[in-house]
Amino acid sequence: MEAYLSFNGNAADALAFYAKSLGGKILFSMTFGESPMGKDTPDAYKSKIMHATFEARGKQIMASDMPPGMPFDGYKGFSLSVQAKDVKEGEALFKALSEGGKVTMPYAATFWSPGFGMLEDKFGVPWMVNVDQPQS
Repeated sequence: MEAYLSFNGNAADALAFYAKSLGGKILFSMTFGESPMGKDTPDAYKSKIMHATFEARGKQIMASDMPPGMPFDGYKGFSLSVQAKDVKEGEALFKALSEGGKVTMPYAATFWSPGFGMLEDKFGVPWMVNVDQPQS
């Protein structure tokens, strides 16, 4: 299973931010204007993302901007979770993803992890950054 995120007209900015924050890359991106229905697309949407695939850390996320006439209702009821190999990497990921966003649980040690934190990035997407307990 893979997450598919819909954005409020800023999918390209979000994916560029995730590429920088997570060390990933955009594998595919097509705007509404580049699609077969591009000639019928309102001018304001021609440069918006119809579909994109992003890859980082061996995982993929798909994304798009909301199509014309469909409202954006924000993000509810889920979080994207990223696993870090150690506390230092987790702290760097948390700092990068939370830049311009809102920390909802500061990055710190918990009873299940030596490093865990929760945030909403600057696009409103909720994230959890977690470090697995070392195996004994």
